[in-house]
Amino acid sequence: MHEPLTRLARFRQFTAKVWALTLPYFQSDEKWRARALLAAIVVLNLAAVYMLVLINEWNRVFYDALQNRDAPVFWRELGRFAYLAFGFIVIAVYRFYLTQLLELRWRAWMTAYYLDRWLANKAFYQLELARYARTVDGQEAPPDNPDQRIAEDIRLFTSDTVSLSMGLLNAVVTLVSFVGILWVLSGSFTFSAGGDTFTIPGFMVWMAVLYCLLGSVLTHYIGRPLIGLNFRQQRLEADFRHHLVRVREYSESIALDRGEPVERQQLGGRFGEVLGNYLQLIKAQKRLTWFTAGFGQAAVVFPFIVAAPRYFSGAIQLGELMQIASAFGRVQDSLSWFVDNYDRLASWRATTDRLTSFEDSFSALQTPSSPQVQPAGASDGAHLSIDELNVALPGGAPLLALAGLQVAAGDSVLVKGPSGRGKSTLFRALAGIWPWARSLVRVPADFGERAQFLPQRPYFPNGALRHALAYPAPSERYTDDALRQALRDALLPQLAERLDDEDAWGQKLSGGEQQRLAIARAFLKQPRWLFVDEATSALDETAERTLYERLQAMVARQNGALVSIAHRPSVAAFHNRQWTLEPHEAEGARFQVNHAA
Repeated sequence: MHEPLTRLARFRQFTAKVWALTLPYFQSDEKWRARALLAAIVVLNLAAVYMLVLINEWNRVFYDALQNRDAPVFWRELGRFAYLAFGFIVIAVYRFYLTQLLELRWRAWMTAYYLDRWLANKAFYQLELARYARTVDGQEAPPDNPDQRIAEDIRLFTSDTVSLSMGLLNAVVTLVSFVGILWVLSGSFTFSAGGDTFTIPGFMVWMAVLYCLLGSVLTHYIGRPLIGLNFRQQRLEADFRHHLVRVREYSESIALDRGEPVERQQLGGRFGEVLGNYLQLIKAQKRLTWFTAGFGQAAVVFPFIVAAPRYFSGAIQLGELMQIASAFGRVQDSLSWFVDNYDRLASWRATTDRLTSFEDSFSALQTPSSPQVQPAGASDGAHLSIDELNVALPGGAPLLALAGLQVAAGDSVLVKGPSGRGKSTLFRALAGIWPWARSLVRVPADFGERAQFLPQRPYFPNGALRHALAYPAPSERYTDDALRQALRDALLPQLAERLDDEDAWGQKLSGGEQQRLAIARAFLKQPRWLFVDEATSALDETAERTLYERLQAMVARQNGALVSIAHRPSVAAFHNRQWTLEPHEAEGARFQVNHAA
């Protein structure tokens, strides 16, 4: 009894997942439009079944007319068939159109919903960090390839959920509509056994049930491996596409390193995994197709074999035989819905599991294992005070422990220390994006709006240069003169007249130009609190000196402060204080504050 109960529990768990993914759209701000579309599709499916019932009745009259050589009835029924067929076509067209429209609107809503969740509160960043952290801990990592979940899995889920649910509804209604017809037409089957006579009423109905029940059980056991194979296929396809995108994004670095053979080998390996799993999927589908194709072909002649004795004995005419065959086919098709859709059900199950795990990953982010950076309160507006800050690595190992640090207006602080000691992680913690940090930090009231962080490798969206410069603010917020002046201040006068040029600026510009374009953002936005993480490492000393002088003057005008991470000794001259990172075995590391000579 234990195994069936376990399977029942798994089925209930899966249906709960489907319901949790489906219900929000039909309770959203689009609920009335969504419900109206769904109701219209249900009505059209019912109307389609009703038309099939009328066509089934037409079969009997039409074939009887053929058998009796009754020309007037023959031509009359052809005319009747014309308007029956026209009605069925109209219903089929609008059922298809409204179904596609519902899938489109549902996909649009779910895509917007998950994009909002993925991009809110730095969730996209934390999910990537959590993947590393849980791998370190030996736990299951969060879902891979969120782009696959949003772009592909949502499309498959909405499409398959609508089509499969409507297909199941259609099968149930068709079964209810035709089982009575088949029961009446099939008559009774009488046989003798052991001297007794037995009669089975509605014999054809029981034969259809037995035939399809046996087929469903065999289909499940033959096609069960498809669920896991479909899940793995979607993941491997996404991994392969992701690696292709990385080669495109890092094309220059790969070319300079002459890494083409390595990338070809890795891409070939990933594609080999795609093909290997797909081959297993094909083999599993082949085994299932052997059975389903044979099952379907046998169903064509099965009703004729069963009803033939009554026809040849004269108990029924040709028209009634054709009506029995048609009704049996409808009942058999309804009962075979599971057999016919097993492959798609397996794919839908895999897609649902992937979306559910994606949903669970957002829930996990809402209750992190360790609290994120939370400011203790606003300062007097003139300084940033770090009363206590403990930063850990993914997995929980301590990295930084510091207290009693302060950045006042007018300060320029240089953060020093060997690579890998946590300098950049300190900036991430102060920016509030590092999940493994606990802190008591007092910040100025305008810190969220007037602080800017310049990374070593900035990001630029593809498109017009003005958008890349103003990012993430809309470029319309700034005048063209302000945009051009920011470029000139950042030593990029050659770009000042190219604001409307569109390009992939992250690849088009050199490393030094990218860093200067990021600095131009700072000149454009005029932050009060500026954090620079080796953002001039690709520049020559002359350009670096010029830009640091301008950055210092800018934050001084804003009554703010400049905090830098840098390894070059020449950068120290632009700072009046230094924080030197020193090892501390008990707590991971700490900062010791020294004043520059």
